[in-house]
Amino acid sequence: MDMPDPALPPGPAVAHRQPLYQRAAAELIGTALLVAVVVGSGIQATELTPDVGLELLANSLATVFGLGILILLLGPVSGAHFNPVVTLADWWTGRRDPRGLGARDIAAYVPAQIAGAVAGAVLADAMFGKPLVQWSTHDRSAGHLLLGEVVATAGLVFLIFGLAKKDQLRFAAVAVASYIGAAYWFTSSTSFANPAVAIGRAFTDTFAGIKPSSLPGFIGMELVGGVVGLALVALVFGTSRGDRRE
Repeated sequence: MDMPDPALPPGPAVAHRQPLYQRAAAELIGTALLVAVVVGSGIQATELTPDVGLELLANSLATVFGLGILILLLGPVSGAHFNPVVTLADWWTGRRDPRGLGARDIAAYVPAQIAGAVAGAVLADAMFGKPLVQWSTHDRSAGHLLLGEVVATAGLVFLIFGLAKKDQLRFAAVAVASYIGAAYWFTSSTSFANPAVAIGRAFTDTFAGIKPSSLPGFIGMELVGGVVGLALVALVFGTSRGDRRE
């Protein structure tokens, strides 16, 4: 019998792991809608007000609500990773568990997340009458922004896998969305914390965009943040897979 995905909230909705094609589809669609929310709300905000603070507020609020809904809807299918760092962290923490994610899952999840992120950016541009693909000119290569990405991603991984350790993933929709909303404001980078989303946002020269030349630094620091986040989980919660597995 198939076992629940360790990244999924516990409950009857996840009594059986979904087929891989359904999980990959959920990751593609979820990541696409997440990026559409981020990019689309950024475009809408800049068209409504010239105040950068209000633009960021609108962008962050839309992301909080959109992300929470997407996790609630798709978490029971794929775990609602929408993020290669989360997928890789889930694989790493369950690498000795035959019920954990394997190489085949990663090979399906990560390309689906990246393709979804690009599709979401294109969709947002299309909805607002922008060029479908226009490389961003928003440079984000400064060192303090890269540090912000380490902090943002480390905090995200620490939160998700800390919740998993204490059998609290049923609160993931609220907790993760709330953290991302806060990190929009307390990190210098406005908390991308997601390589797939960063790639997607390079395809739009709008408020939420990132210049393609800034991508290697951002993605590298997000991966570093993922490692730091897992180290914090091990330090605070120990190295066992999780309470509900014990």
